[in-house]
Amino acid sequence: MQTVLELKDLEFGYTKEKILFSGLNLSLKKGELKSITGESGAGKSTIFELILGNMQPLKGSVKAAKLSQVFQDPYSSFHPSYTLLNQIKDVASLDELEIYLETLNLEKELLTKLPHQLSGGQLQRASILRAMLMKPELLLLDEPTSALDNVIQLDVMQMLMRHLDKTGMLLITHDLDLASWCSDEIITI
Repeated sequence: MQTVLELKDLEFGYTKEKILFSGLNLSLKKGELKSITGESGAGKSTIFELILGNMQPLKGSVKAAKLSQVFQDPYSSFHPSYTLLNQIKDVASLDELEIYLETLNLEKELLTKLPHQLSGGQLQRASILRAMLMKPELLLLDEPTSALDNVIQLDVMQMLMRHLDKTGMLLITHDLDLASWCSDEIITI
């Protein structure tokens, strides 16, 4: 299987005196789902920032395939004055839109609205919709189901796992039961 993410000897700290993590190695292949868990402030979201290239490590290297991300806070991941559909069309093909709408239990009409007109759960599912329509080889998931109720959370995770033949997934979660249920490997930092 194709490697979609390779972290080698990664070290990061906001100062050289205060290192968040050191010697972090992680390899992720298409078809795998790995979870990162740890205390708040341990650097889980920082790892995603390093993968995205928004921050630079003190040491080590990051190699990532074509990726998309589902952010923990869906309100900050959409521009407030454009409809969701326009924002999705800007970055993704709408080829499989109907399939994902049904799986995510979203009505197409919701996509004609502005982000603040949706509930947190609806907006989070729209964020997952956008990420999946981008057809990534690597999908970064930062607490993607925390705003969803238990039934929809299960449906969404099952849908994501059905797409592991097309992508590799890296999940940040505090939910150890979820990580144990869906992960090929759990990395604690």
